[in-house]
Amino acid sequence: MALKNYYKVLVVLFVVACQREKKEDFFIIQGEAQGSTYSIKYIATEELVSKKDIDSLLTEFDNSLSTYKPSSSISKINNGDTTVVVNDWFVDTYKASQKIYEETNGLFDPTIGVLVNAYGFGPNHQHKNLSQKQIDSLLQYVGFSKVRINENKTIHKDFTQTYFDFNAIAQGYSVDVVVNFLKSKGIQNGIVEIGGELFALGKNTIQNKNWVIGIDDPLQSPEEERKLIASIKLENLGMATSGNYRKVIVDSITGEKFVHTINPKTGKPQKGSVLSTTILASTCVMADGYATAFMVMNLEEGKAFLKEHPELYVMIMYVDENNELQQLQTENFKRLIN
Repeated sequence: MALKNYYKVLVVLFVVACQREKKEDFFIIQGEAQGSTYSIKYIATEELVSKKDIDSLLTEFDNSLSTYKPSSSISKINNGDTTVVVNDWFVDTYKASQKIYEETNGLFDPTIGVLVNAYGFGPNHQHKNLSQKQIDSLLQYVGFSKVRINENKTIHKDFTQTYFDFNAIAQGYSVDVVVNFLKSKGIQNGIVEIGGELFALGKNTIQNKNWVIGIDDPLQSPEEERKLIASIKLENLGMATSGNYRKVIVDSITGEKFVHTINPKTGKPQKGSVLSTTILASTCVMADGYATAFMVMNLEEGKAFLKEHPELYVMIMYVDENNELQQLQTENFKRLIN
């Protein structure tokens, strides 16, 4: 063998040896976004994604879909600008919303924003009660069938007053957006959590097991030490929980526990026995949307919906006729319990 070729072989063997010495490790990124926090943990042999990358991505996402940002595309559309050309993130969120809207017969409806704002749950935070006359006057602007995306990606609204509010699904979609970004960088295993919604990508290959996620008790007070009601194993699943965690209302006379969710059909806060719903699905955007929809359904409607959607992993927390806390878990959800 020529000396030159001999050294080439040595160099190749040295490089291969060095590559083999590289071990996988956890890389963690944390920050603030969407009025909450985010946490990302991924597995790699070197840093592939930085905090700057994530912050930039989420800022760009807010520029499209945040109703709390006056300069965002959705805010401009809500304010009557018909020239805004929406991006793919807006289109994807719109289509996911439309799917759930149709499947739930309108119980999930992102055009509820005009009522959300009127009750004071939107960006203005001016809480107030509405008369039936006021509710009726606003309901005419609610309905996903009253809006559409034009061929040029501008938005048509039958009524200029119609107000998009994707807050019940956009956060879940932002998780998917970050997950797809991680995948584009070659990351196959990790967890992305934004404001409590999350996606478990692949496995925890360092410890050779599935990702394990804890679910909080919705009835604990903020002062109490964190208490879990379930611990589940996840792999390539999104998870979202809807419900007024730590804000359960108790009737001062009857002691009955309930939460309030605005029903887009009646325009009124819907009192129900369901306190929270945890949904697992193939994407976080769908988990987020379905979790919200279940909060508008009563328990029996939720059970009927589950029969039509066996692909969903679901845990519903509710109070029974004796005002006792109960859990309803689908069989596939039970199989994930750690």
